[in-house]
Amino acid sequence: MDISSVTRSDGAGAGLALEVRERPLPGLRVSVAGSRLLISQQGRTVLLASVDDGNEGVRFRRTGGHRSVVPPLRAATARAVAGSPVRWAYRFARWLDGPAGPLHDGRWLLTHVTPFPRWRPPGSSHADYWGSLLIEGHPDGRIDWFEHHGAWKVFPLRPMPGADDSRVKAYRGQAREGVLPPVLLWWVSGLDCHLVLDGHARLAAAIAESVEPPLLRVHRTLARDDLSTRVDEAVGDHTRELARFSVLRALHGPAVPDGAALAGPVLARRLAALDVAVEPTWAWPLPGGEAAWQRIADAVTAAEGSGADGTGP
Repeated sequence: MDISSVTRSDGAGAGLALEVRERPLPGLRVSVAGSRLLISQQGRTVLLASVDDGNEGVRFRRTGGHRSVVPPLRAATARAVAGSPVRWAYRFARWLDGPAGPLHDGRWLLTHVTPFPRWRPPGSSHADYWGSLLIEGHPDGRIDWFEHHGAWKVFPLRPMPGADDSRVKAYRGQAREGVLPPVLLWWVSGLDCHLVLDGHARLAAAIAESVEPPLLRVHRTLARDDLSTRVDEAVGDHTRELARFSVLRALHGPAVPDGAALAGPVLARRLAALDVAVEPTWAWPLPGGEAAWQRIADAVTAAEGSGADGTGP
């Protein structure tokens, strides 16, 4: 895997671009069969989901089968790397580049820049805001797309531990010190939410202490060829805009600006946006289709000894 830095239009770091090769099928992946979704990890069923007939939401069942791609993080490491999202990103990139993660061939962005601050209600506490983003229900629940479309919900892949959990207590101390390691999120467009790949206890600690949780978000971004094409298009539009101003100056004199002050920032923003563009999550056809999905769902239900109330997918 090749790793390179990505910057925003203001020159600040946006994260890391991860170029993955020779991995056509990831260990953690989304499979689809009609309106049914399955997330599996190295052969284990992690999540079963079924989209409503009216596409207004999706019912799900979590199995508890998810295994973190990140090893246990020691307190000494947290203090040594604290305050440096770039250093954390390099560490998490190495951990993501393994057989149990979601990375497959293509380009990915691992970034600490997330959309959450833009949608936070004014005056809300960290605890209230982040608590409101969590998708509840274990093992069963429902994501309401009609109400929450585009709300950037956060989907824990296992039950969130309580504030008095021993791991949460340890992380609460780190949250108060300002050295809490980031929570790792994976944007899955087919569910319209972020899955928590690692850091359930850290997220619970941040909520319990009402502090902003540090985050790293991984998602697909433009492939190299697509990026090159989009860059050429942006540069072409920029060149044509300058030519338009040149014609206007020739007709109306030097009182007309040359256009550089207007078109230049537009080009810079477009190029920066291309580097961090969010692409849809890939999904693979489930062998056997909906019948296979149903067999898996029945096996999960039988293994759990529950589901007779019909609340599952």
